[in-house]
Amino acid sequence: MGTENFVFSCEAKRVDWEAERIKAGETRPGGSMLGLWGQRFPSVWVLLLLPFLQLLLPAVPASHSASYKPVIVVHGLFDSSYSFRHLLEYINETHPGTVVTVLDLFDGRESLRPLWEQVQGFREAVVPIMAKAPEGVHLICYSQGGLVCRALLSVMDDHNVDSFISLSSPQMGQYGDTDYLKWLFPTSMRSNLYRICYSPWGQEFSICNYWHDPHHDDLYLNASSFLALINGERDHPNATAWRKNFLRVGRLVLIGGPDDGVITPWQSSFFGFYDANETVLEMEEQLVYLRDSFGLKTLLARGAIVRCPMAGIVHTAWHSNRTLYETCIEPWLS
Repeated sequence: MGTENFVFSCEAKRVDWEAERIKAGETRPGGSMLGLWGQRFPSVWVLLLLPFLQLLLPAVPASHSASYKPVIVVHGLFDSSYSFRHLLEYINETHPGTVVTVLDLFDGRESLRPLWEQVQGFREAVVPIMAKAPEGVHLICYSQGGLVCRALLSVMDDHNVDSFISLSSPQMGQYGDTDYLKWLFPTSMRSNLYRICYSPWGQEFSICNYWHDPHHDDLYLNASSFLALINGERDHPNATAWRKNFLRVGRLVLIGGPDDGVITPWQSSFFGFYDANETVLEMEEQLVYLRDSFGLKTLLARGAIVRCPMAGIVHTAWHSNRTLYETCIEPWLS
């Protein structure tokens, strides 16, 4: 029997005993007014003692889960939810009780599907998660997934994303010979891949949706059906609305590093990119920033952009490196 039930059980028996005494005409020794008051109002003493009895009860640990926002994880090219098992462990250790959803969509070769198709699929998956989290959610989006997430923030006018964590994502595009490209287009190199990527057929592959050849900028602007649009580099009727939606985000956390080995240039993870001479221009030198075409300049002005560069991490290790997690991700998951 619990302490509180025990107290009320004893009180009930005492009330019965007092009633028998009154019925028999008995009074308490001394017959004082205090005794009479105690007979008529016996439960008052218990009510006065309750606060002190509660101090004797064992303390109930506070629930942490109520204080942590849900986390949604979006994978990258050729990935699956299994790749993020270490990240899931880290979050559970440092933020116990956090609801973490690693979206299992467009896995493996399906990640080559056009990015707008993927955006629609991921949108359908995140809407119910956001609806159950009125205080907001966090997005952790890896590699190609970072572009999917940025598009989501652009097209969703009711998203409630607090922290958008872009984990080694080619936010300003990709221009490099990687194993992925060699496997997909074995007879092409970065110098001539524009011939494929800037064709209607090429735009059916996710990689070509963010292929950004600095030597053929006009072709990129005219042919890119994805990156040029979410960057606001090409006029379209939704540009103003998309910018407004993107600026709903609470914080943009950019993570990447010089030893990535895949994202080229690696500064693309921080919205830097090549000019026509293949000299890297940092974010603040990019036209999309100077024109504030989709909100970067506004976010920086309000202190909502966090840049976390880290050396010594290869592309496939960003989501499993504990030091990186503790330094660049964990602080923004409150």
